[in-house]
Parts: sequence; structure tokens; C-alpha cells
Amino acid sequence: MQSEITSRNEKLHVGIIMDGNGRWATRRGLSRVRGHEAGVETIRRIVEAAPKQGVGTLTLYAFSTDNWRRPKAEVAALMALLRFYLANEVQSLVRNGVRLTVIGRRDRLPDGIANAIARAEEATARGGTLHLRIAVDYSARDAILNAAVKAAALTSLTREAFSQLVTGEAGLRDVDLIIRTSGEKRLSDFLLWEGAYAELHFTERMWPEFEASDLAEALSAFHNRERRFGGLQAILPEEVPALSRV
Repeated sequence: MQSEITSRNEKLHVGIIMDGNGRWATRRGLSRVRGHEAGVETIRRIVEAAPKQGVGTLTLYAFSTDNWRRPKAEVAALMALLRFYLANEVQSLVRNGVRLTVIGRRDRLPDGIANAIARAEEATARGGTLHLRIAVDYSARDAILNAAVKAAALTSLTREAFSQLVTGEAGLRDVDLIIRTSGEKRLSDFLLWEGAYAELHFTERMWPEFEASDLAEALSAFHNRERRFGGLQAILPEEVPALSRV
């Protein structure tokens, strides 16, 4: 199955809602924080596996705008894990050709994290093997709203230009596949604009249990689907038009 996926020419954009860390830990009599720590280990596995399976862009939902409502101790632990990741993973990302960008708000992050993000983005900017996007303090609806505010000052607007306002990047590939772990079946305000035509894949696996083989299974299912984009004839992945032109 993996050889079938890697033999294809297209580099897909996959988004993952990394759900189930807390439940995974609770079922094992561990603290929820231990579940989030295990989730970081899964990120390492999937970042390593993704390019081998035909993924060029990987967007991970790490912390939503609504997650600020969680208990303060858990939020503090999540922010500490983010600090740890930025401090300890950058050299590995550079070595493996991974470009890191962080999407979402930065003004509400604890002191020092925004600067650490900027340093990590600069250090990995030349990575060409995988574009890793991590969503922190992120809301797709807020991203669309902020883009609409900026667009109001423009005299003309195309979908392509608006897409750049939403994502903050020119030429970002629309999302091909969104995966959610833990058995939940909702998007939870994740990539609503760029995922307008994304295929959806839900798995009962908790995020700490998610393996490279689970990613391969999701991608195999994706490749076996017919994507028509509103038409009657299936469109091959390499023929998929950008959302801005759909």
C-alpha cells in the first residue's frame, strides 16, 4: 500500500485534528498531561512518515482558540510542551528538511513563545521535504473574519487573493484530506476555507496510538475515492484545481 502511495507524483496537503490525548491517558490511570506528552511523540512519528507517503504539507491542530477554556493547569502544561517542542525539535526539523510554520494568534501566548516560534520558522525556512504547519490559538472562523476585514480595503478581490488573506501564504495547496482521531466526527473550526473540498477520514484511534500505518491507511482510502469538485466526472489528484479557481 505504501509503495502505491509514494509512487504518485502529487504532494498532498493533509490536516490532522489530533484528538484523544486526555482520554488515552485517563484510561491508563495517567494524568491528562501525560497524554499530551505521548501526543508529542506521535507528532515525531507522523512528521517522519508523512513525506514518505506522498504528503507535502501537513497541518496539525494543536490548540484551538476555544481550548483556552480548559483548566489553567492543563493549558499551562500544553504551553510548556509547545516551548519544549520549539526548543528541542528545530535541529531535527532542519536536518530532515522540514519547514515549520505556526498558524493562529500569537499575541495571547505566554511570554517568549512567539519569539521562539519566529526563530524556529526562520531556522527551518529552507526545508523542502515537508511543510509542517502547527495551528496554535487557531480558529478557522476567526481567520476568515480577519481576512474579510482586510479584504474590505481592496478594490477588487479574487478567491486566490482572499485565500492568501485567510492562510497568510501565497500558493498554499488546498487541503486534500482531513483526519480526526479518537472517534469524534466534527471539524471543530479547523481549516474551514482551505478544506472546503477536503475528503474526511475519522478513526477510533486515540492520537497517542496513531502510527505511520494509520496514516497510510487513511491515504489509501483517500486515493480510492472519486473527487468530482461539483462536476460529474472524477478528477485525478494531480488535476485538482486550487480552491481559488473552483
